[in-house]
Amino acid sequence: MDLIKQLVTKAFDFKNMSTSKKVSKGILGVVIVLLLGALGMETTNNDFDMGALLGGEGLAGSKVIRDADGNINFDGVSPLVVSCESNEYNCTDFTYQAQAQDVMERCGGAGKDINNLDGDNDGIACEALPKGE
Repeated sequence: MDLIKQLVTKAFDFKNMSTSKKVSKGILGVVIVLLLGALGMETTNNDFDMGALLGGEGLAGSKVIRDADGNINFDGVSPLVVSCESNEYNCTDFTYQAQAQDVMERCGGAGKDINNLDGDNDGIACEALPKGE
């Protein structure tokens, strides 16, 4: 922990430096802090939905909850956090077809299936999964 504190302290020490070195060192310091934050999330097995976080949800509201196998934890049918900004889900992320269907519909339906959950474009997501709930 002392090593991390020393790295962060040195990264933000701007005494007797030219402006370009201050900028470079500042950028390096920010990168170090971001990498340490990512390492902390990885080691504690935490994920956050950046869209929800930047939308004002706060850390508690943007935390993606996963089960012991690393799959997204669902409350009933819907995932706690749904991101429709990029291809983030595969059929293997879901236990039941209804969960995948809900995510596909929340993200615009079959015509806008960014996650490609409906491979044959018939409007039914992840057809091989059990119907379940």
